[in-house]
Amino acid sequence: MIWKKNIDLIEINNSLVNTMAKFLNIKITKIGENFIMATMPLNEKTIQPFGILHGGASIVLAETIGSLASNLCLEDNSYSVGLEINANHIKSVSEGFVTGITNAIHIGKSTHVWEIKIMNNEKITCISRLTTAVLNKR
Repeated sequence: MIWKKNIDLIEINNSLVNTMAKFLNIKITKIGENFIMATMPLNEKTIQPFGILHGGASIVLAETIGSLASNLCLEDNSYSVGLEINANHIKSVSEGFVTGITNAIHIGKSTHVWEIKIMNNEKITCISRLTTAVLNKR
């Protein structure tokens, strides 16, 4: 298992209060031995004027679960922040929910790299890569 911190789903979801993730109704649904899964609904907060999922909302979902995963891999004297994120929007979605799942590509001392797949009905709608910088708490 790659996690070094508490992985209680209720506690983690409660930590999202008063954040963009909560505003977009992102919910962490599962934490496995080496992945995190979350859902986000398509609604007036997450769609663009054409009625499809906004690419920026996909990025928020990707960075939310990638950053969470990165921080859960660290000891209490460190934290991580997003350094770079990219995304390829593969397929549009106009209703329901999307599910994001993140897996580690690299967990180093100063950087982490995470792959995030966003899916709707098991079809990839977006694939993203997040690099985080590991910093020491002062």
